[in-house]
Amino acid sequence: MAEINRLHFNEEAATYDSKHGKLNERLTKEIQARLDWIGVNWASTDDDSDESENESKPTEESKPAQPRREVRLLDYACGTGTMSKALAPYTTQCVGIDVSENMVAAYNAQAENQGLSHDEMHAVVGDLAVADGPQPADLLTEPRFFGFDVATVGGGLHHFADPELAAARLVQRLRPGGVLLVWDFLPHGPIHGHQYGVMHHGLSEERVRAMFSDAGAGKGFSLQVLGSGTTIGSGEEVTRREIFLARGEKEA
Repeated sequence: MAEINRLHFNEEAATYDSKHGKLNERLTKEIQARLDWIGVNWASTDDDSDESENESKPTEESKPAQPRREVRLLDYACGTGTMSKALAPYTTQCVGIDVSENMVAAYNAQAENQGLSHDEMHAVVGDLAVADGPQPADLLTEPRFFGFDVATVGGGLHHFADPELAAARLVQRLRPGGVLLVWDFLPHGPIHGHQYGVMHHGLSEERVRAMFSDAGAGKGFSLQVLGSGTTIGSGEEVTRREIFLARGEKEA
């Protein structure tokens, strides 16, 4: 299944953002509107900016500016980087992992075009959800691939043969108290035609709750459905799907 996904998303990489631009824009707004709900102690937020502006005014006891909090994001099945780009303003480092080398190349090209350094945003090719361990093992076992404050999967769970295993592998890479954050579809009927590696026609709240709990990120679990859903497909094959965001914390 990973190979099917790799081949499909290698073909999709060049046009992915143009095909899914409206959905990505909406998801970015929905995620950024829920920073408090996600529950990470972000590197900076709008409130922090307001405080910084107030602190920058001359006073008799001016204090030097404080460095940003270090907040590290692991973006799994990162694609071109929708989740990373949505949360990059509030983190100090985004690390992407994807089975598709073309998606990784697109992710890195966009990061470079935004003027971000390798340390600030960079992706590598890899698969954390294979049953016999992460691949390539000599890379993804390095300490820099652990201890994250937040780990995300944006629309990838329904492509995984074993989303529960993927969730468990991600939680292993969180620091104690770190947050697992995912978006995906609620259960829906199949679309006619080729499914491009789709393994699950949506995920129920009950399954996602159990997935988080079994993975070790059940603390503070919450799932929110995003409005009226989104349109998928074209022509006579158009259908609507409901999107959810779910979050939970790794026990400290």
